[in-house]
This record gives sequence, C-alpha cells and structure tokens, in this order.
Amino acid sequence: MSTIGKLEKILDLRTVWPHETQDFSRWLAQEESLSLLSQSIGIDISLEEIESSVGNFSVDLFASEDGTARKVIIENQLEDTNHDHLGKIITYASGKEAEIIIWIVRHARDEHRQAIEWLNQNTGENICFFLLEIELWRIDNSPPAPKFNIVVRPNDWAKAMRATDGISETKKLQLEFWQAFSEYAFSIPEFCSQFTKRKPAPQHWYSLSTGSSTYHLNLTTNTQKKWIGAEIHIPDNKPLFQKLQSHQQEIQMQSQLKLQWKEASKACRILTVRSGDIKVKTVSWKEYFDWYCQMALKLKEIAKKFDR
Repeated sequence: MSTIGKLEKILDLRTVWPHETQDFSRWLAQEESLSLLSQSIGIDISLEEIESSVGNFSVDLFASEDGTARKVIIENQLEDTNHDHLGKIITYASGKEAEIIIWIVRHARDEHRQAIEWLNQNTGENICFFLLEIELWRIDNSPPAPKFNIVVRPNDWAKAMRATDGISETKKLQLEFWQAFSEYAFSIPEFCSQFTKRKPAPQHWYSLSTGSSTYHLNLTTNTQKKWIGAEIHIPDNKPLFQKLQSHQQEIQMQSQLKLQWKEASKACRILTVRSGDIKVKTVSWKEYFDWYCQMALKLKEIAKKFDR
C-alpha cells in the first residue's frame, strides 16, 4: 500500500514571508506567482513595477491586463484587513487610474468584505475589485504551496446589465453575443486549456490572451458588412510581424487559411474572415462560436511558433 502524506496548513504566513514588501511582494512579482494569481481570478496580468509611486506613497505592485492594457494595482496585507488598507487601495486606484483593484490578505473581516462588495455594486462597469485570502499548505515536509481564495469578485453580469442602459441596440446585441460565446467556448476543455476567460463587453471584439506580451488574439464581428473575423493582433512589434510575413506562404499552406496581412504604423494584424450576421440568432450563433474556437486555436499555434 502506498504511503499517503498529511496535508497541513501553515497558519503563520510570516514564517515564509517575514516582510510584506521585501518577501511577499517580491515573490508575487515573479512570473510563476503572477500566473497563479491570474489563473485564480481569470485575468492575465503582466507586471509593470514593484513599489510603484503614488504621490508620497507607493502601491505594492502595479501591473496591466494582457490584451487590453487595463491598469491593475495589487495591495498585499499579511494580516487581517483594516480601514487603513481599504483607504489605500482606493487612493492607489485613483492615482494610477486603475480599473482592476486586487487586495490580497491573510484574513478578510466581514465589514471589509461588505465594503468591497459595495464598491463593486456602485462603481462603473469597467471597475473591478477583488478581495482574496492567501493560504500556505504543505504535505509532510514538502515546500509550502500557496493557494488564493477569492472572497469577493466583481458581479460582471450585474455590471454588464447596468452598462447597457442608454446604449444602442447594436451594443446590447454585441454584449449578448460575447456573453453567449464565452459561456459556450469555455465549456470546451481544449479551449479552456489554451485561453483564460475574459469579461464580455458591448463592443465589436472579444480579446483572448495568449500568454505572450507581444501579441494577443481578437475575435471580431461586423454587423453592417455581415462578417465575423479572427486575428493575431500585434500591438507594437514590427519585427515579429515581419518574421511571420516572411513565412506567409508556409503559414497559409499549413493552416489552410486565407489570411489578410495588415501592417500599420504601430499595430499589425493577421486576419481571417467569413460571412456571418450575428443578428441571426439560434443555430447560426453556435456555428460562429465553433468557427471562432477553431480559428483561435489555429492562430495561436501559428504565432507561438514564430514568437521566439
């Protein structure tokens, strides 16, 4: 009979991270740690700066969301939540014009959990507050393993519904379309293993992070011209676009895709389109969703091969 280890929770986090800034923040700033946090909250985060200045103060981590460049602040607290840190996250969010605010603590008190819930309910649709508790576990004498538990997250559905007030019917349709796509696509294991779920918005595109800071994928729709598209979007890396373009014939033959190569002064795109009218619902939407999933997987494979 194989030996079964004993799972043990490490109650004193400071035995592993004695100091919030010098130890915990620097650990969290590592790519592997940020990836764990990203997986926990469903938002892909790239570090910009540790101890980033906000007036006479500094936020623990300043970051951005891959694919959208939304600004992110992360404030750490290896103890119970308190009013001081609640005030800090609001001050830092304002100073950095952040749309994603993450507060990581040892333990969340009820009054602060309620405060974060209230902020999520009463701020604009683009503002997201997360409150997480950090835990450490080990099996017998194994190295400690971190675990993030989400205490409060944004109510995306409620905010999205409020966001539709006063907007056009087309924007409402786009939001409904991307919400349906997100639910469908992220029920497919192969798709889930390659992409992180994103919050749908009332716009003509849905962005997918690829795990790379140099490019991401956009799924698009054009209600006027009645087509849908999928593209590799390269925000600011001409050498990567030119490298891909130098293998244009090889890429198109292997992928069997008809690709459009669009180079602009800064951002570049490699695009494939097909006919599709999202105003026609029911069966057509599922057909479009299947096509999006297939194209996203193919395009990611293409870009990943040359992004080295």
